[in-house]
Amino acid sequence: MNAGGADSTLHTAFQVLVALFAWAALVAVAVCLFRTLWEFLGRGVRAVWHGLGPWEAGRLDPRLPGAVGAEPAQPAYWWRQSWADAASAGRDGMRTLWRAFPDPWLDRTVRNLFRGRRPRGRWVRVPLGRFLLVTLIAPGTAAGALTGAVLATLLLGWALLVFALLLGVVWAGWAVSVPLLRGAERTWALLRGLRVTCPHPGCYAPVALALHPCPGCPARHAELRPGRYGALWHLCGCGRRLPATRLTGRDRLAALCPHCEQTLPEAVATTRVVHTPLVGGTSSGKTMLMAAMVEGLHAWAREGELRVAYASGADQRAHTGVHQQLNQADWAHATTGGPPRALMLTVSRGRRRRLLYLYDPMGESVSEAARVRAQRYLAHADGVVLVADVLADPAVRGRLGPVDAERAERARPSAQGPRTTYERLTGELAALTGRRRRLPVAAVVTKRDVLDQLTSLPRPGARISDWLGDIGLGALVRALGHDFRTARYWAVSAHAATGTGPLQSEQLRAAEPVLWLLAASGLRTGPLTGQAGGGARRVPWPRRRPDDGGEGGYSPA
Repeated sequence: MNAGGADSTLHTAFQVLVALFAWAALVAVAVCLFRTLWEFLGRGVRAVWHGLGPWEAGRLDPRLPGAVGAEPAQPAYWWRQSWADAASAGRDGMRTLWRAFPDPWLDRTVRNLFRGRRPRGRWVRVPLGRFLLVTLIAPGTAAGALTGAVLATLLLGWALLVFALLLGVVWAGWAVSVPLLRGAERTWALLRGLRVTCPHPGCYAPVALALHPCPGCPARHAELRPGRYGALWHLCGCGRRLPATRLTGRDRLAALCPHCEQTLPEAVATTRVVHTPLVGGTSSGKTMLMAAMVEGLHAWAREGELRVAYASGADQRAHTGVHQQLNQADWAHATTGGPPRALMLTVSRGRRRRLLYLYDPMGESVSEAARVRAQRYLAHADGVVLVADVLADPAVRGRLGPVDAERAERARPSAQGPRTTYERLTGELAALTGRRRRLPVAAVVTKRDVLDQLTSLPRPGARISDWLGDIGLGALVRALGHDFRTARYWAVSAHAATGTGPLQSEQLRAAEPVLWLLAASGLRTGPLTGQAGGGARRVPWPRRRPDDGGEGGYSPA
């Protein structure tokens, strides 16, 4: 019994000792687990945080290829850089975490414990202490460090997965905003009728997206719109931030034609353009008529009906040069030099504004069908001003007496009559635009001051279309009414509207054809009424009528 009791006591003592050893091992594992878990997570998170660069805006990242295409801009951060940063940050975090597991934990701490040393390498002199380190604390520390590394990896991986999902949501939001912003800009342009076209000779190309030079460097941006380089802003290679939408101010940047790289007017991106070519033979009075039209628009502006401004300094200088010729010689030199540059004016009434392109081509440009076909700006025409020098028509010249014939000769009649000009224009215009029957045409009889002096012909009256029929040009009137959406007629003395001592009433009349064509584009809120000359003048608006042969200038509206 005594022997049995002694065995039982030894067995109990052994169990207690084993339990103490187990609890000591578990405590070692737990302490090491929490400590390593905190340390590994801290190192991993710090590595992820420092790997989310670059923090300097515009700095090139060696992890990514160079700029996409020839665009001198950095791709937007959300486009690729965010994913590169997220991937490298996650990779660096995991690598840092597992690099801390073998060193210092396995290679130094656990190895010292198995050798009976403290974690920092100092010997434990007590034999029982060394025994406990080797048998309990060292295995517990190794197991705790491994468990802490595994748990830290799981927690960090879960956090990175959530971060990747959030990043995907942000990326999708920016990616969806690109087509939405583009669609909004396109819809806005369609609603306002914006069709940007280059006004420079030899180009006349439609401009879907202008070329914008960077204000801070010589770079030129051809993709300054919402896209992979940014939804609202683009970052130039020089580090300057450029607006990519009208909302953020892209319209305030200088704009160039992407085809000929010449300057576009400032208003071209926000204002509807109305292309108006003046078509007539050599010496028909086109240049003087265009000068009279510009003076007339300014006369309407002085009446308080409109606001008129030159689109650029070059346009003002061009008109000033013609005006000086008229002041010096009472007539303008014939247009030469190949395809014309459009004279551009902004015409506003109320909140509505139009950018008016006036083309004054050489008279020889309509002398042959092939030359008409080469006038590519006609493809963009919103209306046509047919400049009719009736003194150039053989049938009209045949009706003049000797005195009137001499007067007509001094007026330098065109070498090509209005019927011939129209016949060569109309077929090619249909081929160029494909919408001739939807265009309005303003037929303007020039040199009215000379026509009023002729006794062999009736004087132009209230209905210019009837007067044209009376002098033998009724076929031209019928053709215009048949081939175009609507036609209206004026008789103007450009000489009386320009040069020294111009008549304001004639200036107002000279601008009426242009105002009529502008009204067809929607620039009207009511009839314009000028008070020059002691009586009211009213500009009729374009209407399609079955018997369309409406008059302008002399109609008692």
